[in-house]
Amino acid sequence: MTTNATVLERPAAVPPKSGGAAPSMKALVYLGNGKKSYEDRPKPTLTAPTDAIVKIVKTTICGTDLHILKGDMPTVKAGRILGHEGVGIIDEVGAGVTAFKRGERVLISCVTSCGACVYCRKLMFSHCAKGGWILGYEIDGTQAEFVRIPFADTSLYPILEGEDEEPLVMCSDILPTGFECGVLNGQVAPGSTVAIVGSGPIGLAALLTAQFYSPAEIIMIDLDDKRLEIAKGFGATSVINSTDGKAQEKVMKMTGNVGADTVIEAVGIPATFELCEQLVAPGGHIANIGVHGKPVALHLEQLWDRNITITTRLVDTVSTPMLLKTVRSRKIDPKRLITHHFALGAIIDAYDTFANAAKTGALKVIIEA
Repeated sequence: MTTNATVLERPAAVPPKSGGAAPSMKALVYLGNGKKSYEDRPKPTLTAPTDAIVKIVKTTICGTDLHILKGDMPTVKAGRILGHEGVGIIDEVGAGVTAFKRGERVLISCVTSCGACVYCRKLMFSHCAKGGWILGYEIDGTQAEFVRIPFADTSLYPILEGEDEEPLVMCSDILPTGFECGVLNGQVAPGSTVAIVGSGPIGLAALLTAQFYSPAEIIMIDLDDKRLEIAKGFGATSVINSTDGKAQEKVMKMTGNVGADTVIEAVGIPATFELCEQLVAPGGHIANIGVHGKPVALHLEQLWDRNITITTRLVDTVSTPMLLKTVRSRKIDPKRLITHHFALGAIIDAYDTFANAAKTGALKVIIEA
């Protein structure tokens, strides 16, 4: 269980414009390894003409947030507001913002892009020289009542009037991550065999979007029978519970002792990546999605002659416009990933539910501000 931690030194509040206390808000704050607190923080203010302040309507928790809390990302400083996903309403815009105005509803991209640097010109928004993945990492994030979004014109997407916002929250991160890091990097092709190791939210997002390319087989592998049943409903052709350690044997039997053309790692621990190495077919692809906090063995003594490709990637969100269209046309329904709802004031309970998914059955949680 988590506890509210001791008081840390906080950044000085922005001086009020006309006397009285500076505006404040509630937020989920990372306080160091394993510690978090729901507390008052200063409401963000514009710091550049290209900024927007967004009032959060709905946000969620990502597996990456759990990695931060576990200490897998020591570069995240204590005092940081977590979160990099959500939808909201424009509260204020800088003088340089031309695409949005106060009162408009927007989708927040998990990746901030300036649109002009050498990486943005290569469509590698995740490595933007002035942005990238900074929300909830290098700057305060979305698990709060308000958030500052740098480069608003190229880091926000408009929401249509009357549109259901909950599936759109899945377009902030999980859907483009599963698609870009797993499906595109794994070069899923018509008639191919795909094995996805990890039937959690990100693995299921990869499962949903892999079906764009009509693979012949999609094999989901996990330790949890409940999640594997969900995977069947999402389109998996076969499921394997790997508790007995025989996942490789079973996949080889299914594939005529060849292996899978695309193997997607969607957990982020050494054991699952090494399993992917065992499952890949000659000429195949291992596409890593998981966030790894520990070294992983690369068994080149087994792989050096197999013509395989191993890819890593931080989501660039270049697919977000396309994914928004597929969601709006109901070609896919990422709302099926949502299992729990919480008010922002209950975000500590939301974290406990999400972190104990084996007991709670949680996939994605929606937090309403």
